[in-house]
Amino acid sequence: MFKKVIKYSIRFILLFILAINIYLLITIGLLKFINPPTTAFIQQSENEIFLGIFGSKNVSQNWVPLKSMSNNIIFAVIASEDQRFLDHFGIDFTEFEKVIEKTVDGKKSRGASTITQQTAKNLFLFPQKTFVRKGIEIYYSFFMELIWGKKRIMECYLNIAQFGKNIYGVEAASQYYFNKSSQFLSSNEAVQLAAILPNPIRLKIKNKSRYLINRIARIENQIDNLDRTLIIEELKN
Repeated sequence: MFKKVIKYSIRFILLFILAINIYLLITIGLLKFINPPTTAFIQQSENEIFLGIFGSKNVSQNWVPLKSMSNNIIFAVIASEDQRFLDHFGIDFTEFEKVIEKTVDGKKSRGASTITQQTAKNLFLFPQKTFVRKGIEIYYSFFMELIWGKKRIMECYLNIAQFGKNIYGVEAASQYYFNKSSQFLSSNEAVQLAAILPNPIRLKIKNKSRYLINRIARIENQIDNLDRTLIIEELKN
């Protein structure tokens, strides 16, 4: 009897895992071609109750294809958020090791989330930092890298990232902060947008803190270290 229970339990677990993987493959596969009408993060913004699948009327978001965005915003977010974006498969183990070393030494460390992981979190998950969420985030990231590729991941990230209260996506942010389309963002304007991504509610472009000014300067310096020709070849061609 006990052996039968174990046998059926294992079978159930395997079928459950298979069902989850099929669900992820179908969902992520569809979103490679269909732009998401909303995101989990938008639905949970401001810690409000879920607002419904079509989102809140207060949300400002205008989806634009990656080819219609300025190259400057691509350079800025890679320099700011994930300088090895083209080299990893969803997880930057180099940064991950640095975080572990600093944690062991009792030092404060920045997060090691890649652009892929941030896209997975914003699109499917929730903002609270837990080990469970991080594990699911990594799992989603693997499928996104496998099915979407870097170009679609970057396009989705730049269209769903939060740039202020109820401001999502680089197009809405560009219109709000600079009164222009994201296609015409200058290098400095793009860097300003990328600089507020860690905390777009606290960091203010229109009233810059000393921290934000310094962060903008650091990102501008980091852009000089990027292979910008390779980035454009991989993401826009």
